[in-house]
Amino acid sequence: MTLQERVSAAQPTERVDLAAAYRLVAHFNMDDSIFTHISARAPADEGEHAFLINPYGLRFDEVTASSLVTVDVEGNILRDTYGKGMNKAGFTIHSAVHAARPDVGCVLHTHTVAGVAISSLEEGILPLNQWSLGFHKRIAFHDYEGVALNLEERERLVADLGDLDVMILRNHGMLTCGRTVGEAFKRMYNLERTCRAQLQIMASGGKMRLVDEKLADYVGEQFANWSKMHDEKDDPEWDAYMRLAKKHYPDFDS
Repeated sequence: MTLQERVSAAQPTERVDLAAAYRLVAHFNMDDSIFTHISARAPADEGEHAFLINPYGLRFDEVTASSLVTVDVEGNILRDTYGKGMNKAGFTIHSAVHAARPDVGCVLHTHTVAGVAISSLEEGILPLNQWSLGFHKRIAFHDYEGVALNLEERERLVADLGDLDVMILRNHGMLTCGRTVGEAFKRMYNLERTCRAQLQIMASGGKMRLVDEKLADYVGEQFANWSKMHDEKDDPEWDAYMRLAKKHYPDFDS
């Protein structure tokens, strides 16, 4: 499914891409019942400074383009066809980033077993392999403050995130940002594999071979430059994921 096909779909591109991300997160077993969220900036005609988020009560494998809730950064629900509103904890985290970072088009937060495990380790992600080096020195940390219901936490969260696109929510889970839905999803998919690989390495009992800092810095820059070289409007990897979503979940864009 190409970008042009998404633009031509009955639902706006923003909704179609976001619904696909929900289905893909479920497909790759990165969901957590009806909890955690992916948000994306809403189409301009749905509200100024508004974003889309999943309706409370739907599993990720049930989310469709039309069922996504539109909410503004003040918490006012502008559209809700499912009628159950949204998870308030999800609003706290996602509204904070969307309000503070105009460069961010999508925010993705997960509670996977691997992600929560790594978030509970003091050292976080270690420079062990090529997957992990894609995040080298590009991860923010935010200390756990309980279930994210306190709107005052938003100021601290965005201060900790700064201008980075990946955050470890300590003792909680993982968060990625992207200019597009596809960018945020790909970051989270690679982050999840990084966490899983590190846990398996640690559990093996073998001596870990860390990549030396000079090489880690070099590879980290390679990944950063790769992202800069590729226009977010031309993303063949995300198009491939969209085809996967359409193949297995043909109703997601309805």
